[in-house]
Amino acid sequence: QYLPNFKSANQYNTPITLRHLMSHQSGLVRESPVGNYFDPTSPSIQKTVESLNNIPLVYPPGTRTKYSNAGIAVVGHVPETQTKTPFSKAIDNAVLSPLHMHSSSFDLTPQIQKHLADAYMWTYDDRRFLAPKFPLGTSPAGNLYSNVIDLSKFIIAIHNDGLSPNGPIISPQTMKQMLTPIDPKDPEAPPLFGIGFRVSDFDGHKKIGHGGAVYGFSTQFEVLPDRKLGVIAVSSLDGSNGMVSQIANHALRLMLAKQKGQPLPKLTLTQPVNPDKTRPLAGLFKSDTQTIRLEARDNRLFLWRGSYRKEVRAQNNNLIVDDPLGFGPSIRVISNDALVIDGTRFNRIPDTVPADIPTQWKDLIGEYGWDHNTLYILEDHGKLYALIEWFYYYPLTQINENEFAFPPYGLYHGEKLIFNRDKTGRPTSVTAAQVKFDRRAIGQKDGETFKIKPIRPINQLRASALAASPPNETGDFRKTDLVELDKLDPTILLDIRYASTNNFTGAVFYKQPRAFMQRTAALAVVAANKALKKHGLGLIVYDAYRPWHVTKMFWDATPNDLKDFVADPSKGSRHNRGAAVDLTFYDLKTKKPIHMAAGYDEFSHRSYPAYPGETSRKRWYRTLLRKTMEDHGFTIYEYEWWHFDHKDWRKYRIGNQTFEAILKQK
Repeated sequence: QYLPNFKSANQYNTPITLRHLMSHQSGLVRESPVGNYFDPTSPSIQKTVESLNNIPLVYPPGTRTKYSNAGIAVVGHVPETQTKTPFSKAIDNAVLSPLHMHSSSFDLTPQIQKHLADAYMWTYDDRRFLAPKFPLGTSPAGNLYSNVIDLSKFIIAIHNDGLSPNGPIISPQTMKQMLTPIDPKDPEAPPLFGIGFRVSDFDGHKKIGHGGAVYGFSTQFEVLPDRKLGVIAVSSLDGSNGMVSQIANHALRLMLAKQKGQPLPKLTLTQPVNPDKTRPLAGLFKSDTQTIRLEARDNRLFLWRGSYRKEVRAQNNNLIVDDPLGFGPSIRVISNDALVIDGTRFNRIPDTVPADIPTQWKDLIGEYGWDHNTLYILEDHGKLYALIEWFYYYPLTQINENEFAFPPYGLYHGEKLIFNRDKTGRPTSVTAAQVKFDRRAIGQKDGETFKIKPIRPINQLRASALAASPPNETGDFRKTDLVELDKLDPTILLDIRYASTNNFTGAVFYKQPRAFMQRTAALAVVAANKALKKHGLGLIVYDAYRPWHVTKMFWDATPNDLKDFVADPSKGSRHNRGAAVDLTFYDLKTKKPIHMAAGYDEFSHRSYPAYPGETSRKRWYRTLLRKTMEDHGFTIYEYEWWHFDHKDWRKYRIGNQTFEAILKQK
């Protein structure tokens, strides 16, 4: 009746209604093939809706709640079609202007751009970057630019049964319907939606509202209609609805208490977990039905449970999840080997090296999609996973060689993930829930060396580097006492890359393949190597003491966008002080190196110590390396899994002696 050109491949006998669409019971896919949440090309709403033609429904209409941005785009196309006015203008005429929401628009106008906050994305491997600003093809589902003052006018209109300062926008009867939950014919009913609004219980009161996260912004809009109270809370950080919800809920409880004349509730803030407690708790724990992981990193504790990884913090004498993604539950620590979460006991289980993945999955592992929103395909303890929209961690069920099903919960339940291959059989893209993600070229294959094209030839840089002087330092420094690691322990193997062309520049920097370290730091490496023997492993050293002039050559040769991976010579490198080391494992039996998620000196985020992709086996070895070195007084560099700094590195001067000069002094 309203959109005659909308022709979803409805394989069921029940037609789709606007009421189905607005209560997320249409059975439509979550995202449209064109104009979806990931699509930066900014197509029109019409093109977005047209891309849904001939796409089969996931469920029969009216039977199951499945949140669909695509469905709301279809709804938004109706006023466009009926009024022959662009959606943003139609909504401005019908809602925003009558409510005097003059700072709100579905278009990024110059006036809004002038006042728009900088918004940020973040990832599990601790990257943070400015959010993109492209308009969504599904703009009716999440492209409203606004502020809390304007949105409060919308809440007032809800309290006034749809009345604006200029008269009614809708009738009280329609408003009542909007706030009444439409119960689907499904035992898994929650979450319930009215028309557009999510409906739930809040401390015995009916709560209506909506939450969402759109590229750098997270918003919670919460209303208690019977008490005529409402809260809007917004943050300029992607996926932080857990934090924003906690703020909104506490504000509601404050106002409820004020209305009822009760004492105002206190908000107990959390604190970081004592570092002495984080590392003993790290590991795998299992209940009768679920396995969880506690990860200790940078004196912080993280819980991998279900679809998310969330930080754990201290509250009074307990531990509690407190993370941008969510608040709670609390964790009662019985011992380092037993926990209770939500009344369920979890006992520690052996955290042994995982088996290698099936051969047929190895080509699937990788990254797909865009810089602003990357899909990871990874493996975790024998199961393939999709890490999608940065935070959602979903196990996949294999249907055939190329098809996998999303789990029966989460954002994409009922939908598939399909790998597309070239003529050689290599996966070139993956279509996940109707969205095509092209394979990303990242890093090198196992065993290959990452290379850059130096800004200038290394030989041209060498003379100026040798003629330059390290930064002047003042202070009380220890006397330099450089010793060779393999002389202290011959089972420490050397693969000194900068004494060969097998390094990121392809040039030779050292005349001899040697690894010097300050004696205290060197003895700590020897102790770490000894501790690894129980795992059948030893250490391979890539680099240790590095003369300052070599650091300067690295810096001068590296393009600006990759300088995070080389030290600034104006400050000096920790390698220059002789108390840093680059290393990895080797198998004692085969003498072969153990492959990690990224190779040595790979200039990509795969090198980050918290990179979430690849296989559980590679991540397990990376974690063991980190834990072993930390147990022996080292800390890891935030961008490189292989780089470790001894706790005393600041106590030594920057050095610029060549290996030959050091040996001559001996």
